[in-house]
Amino acid sequence: MSLTVKHVFDEKDLKDIYRLRYKIYCYEWGFEKPENHPGEIVTDVYDNNALHFAVKDDAQKTVGAISLILHSPEGFPTEKYCELNLDRDEMSSDSIAEISRLVIHRDYRRRTEDKYIYGPDEERRSIGSYNYSSNYSNNRSFIRRADDKYKYKGAKRQSEPYSERRKRHEVVINLYKAVYRESKRRKITHWYAVMTKGIVILLNKFGFIFKEIGDPVDYHGIRTPYLGDIAKIEKVIMEEHPDLYEELNKDL
Repeated sequence: MSLTVKHVFDEKDLKDIYRLRYKIYCYEWGFEKPENHPGEIVTDVYDNNALHFAVKDDAQKTVGAISLILHSPEGFPTEKYCELNLDRDEMSSDSIAEISRLVIHRDYRRRTEDKYIYGPDEERRSIGSYNYSSNYSNNRSFIRRADDKYKYKGAKRQSEPYSERRKRHEVVINLYKAVYRESKRRKITHWYAVMTKGIVILLNKFGFIFKEIGDPVDYHGIRTPYLGDIAKIEKVIMEEHPDLYEELNKDL
């Protein structure tokens, strides 16, 4: 079965993405409460200022998605929900975008990807009744994890052949490929992301290196803010994963 990536514009495809979010966030993992999402879709104010990418199977079913939030008056979730240790003087807001809302249909996830993407068991929990739509500046009741006890074992990026890793995590890499190519077209130089440490380890295996820029917080589970420097990421991928580098930049 072949998979294709589509830059989504029309309302039907967008709703397919929002419904997949709902299924995963509300029912599979309990990160969000179903009653807070009428219509069985998960969307927020940032979606209006985001680029959306979907992975489709042969039947044109949406089996994965990711969003790239662009600069707007709404700002970025990372800046709103996290306390950052970051010097922004050398980066303009227009050169930053935020990678957000990675979702993969369970039929296309491996058990190891569940841990990578959504966190190990102790991180996959409902945050209770806390309403994340409220502004953290007005309600600082979230828990900051300065001493992060949820550790992941490191892994060498070259521990197995690239072709095997590429096939195993095809949906994730196809989505990040789409985000990378669109970022290059738009002259984006840096990515924000609020992620589990597990997905950072997974991306690291392919040369997508992200730098931690703040303490972990309780944000749909234990999540940490990161910054990716695209120029540095390109250098690592070019040196360590030339096949992937060629794939990312073909006809760009």
